[in-house]
Amino acid sequence: MSQGVKKGSIEVITGPMFSGKTEELIRRVSRAEIAKIPYMLFKPMFDTRYSETEIVSHDNKRIGAKPVMDAKEILGLSIDADIVGIDEAQFFSPELVEACVKLANGGVRVIVAGLDMDYLSKPFQPMPNLLGVADKVTKLKAICIECKGDASLTHRINITAEKRLMLGEKDSYEPLCRSCYTKYLK
Repeated sequence: MSQGVKKGSIEVITGPMFSGKTEELIRRVSRAEIAKIPYMLFKPMFDTRYSETEIVSHDNKRIGAKPVMDAKEILGLSIDADIVGIDEAQFFSPELVEACVKLANGGVRVIVAGLDMDYLSKPFQPMPNLLGVADKVTKLKAICIECKGDASLTHRINITAEKRLMLGEKDSYEPLCRSCYTKYLK
């Protein structure tokens, strides 16, 4: 990048669980770290599955991150960052969209990772709105646990839990293709 005007952007990485969203976020930010570009990484404060102060992929790739409660904190802590990464975006309020736009309009490269749909195959806010304002979208696929084809949906194994927001891993969720997912709906 030239020394002149910083060009902000919003990149969204999405897909079902176990598709590599967090791993891709870590990969992109690690490249910035090598280039010594100032960055900040954020995650929802209540996501303590693998670490309280790191973003961790399901295959144990990890990088330091600041746990935050809301988008206002992200804005306040991103003052000196040229790149802002946000993991598990589906767990943030709709104000995250406005924060990402404000950062990008200010010249920051914003990289957001999160589920685009919940376990009921319904759009998971604020992701649809982030996809709408994004300059670049990467939609990843997982491997269907049933037929081994491309999986684009997340199936909750524990169907007795009806909370929409439920942290989980392989014991709670599995990736399925549309065909295998619809078999569970019948």
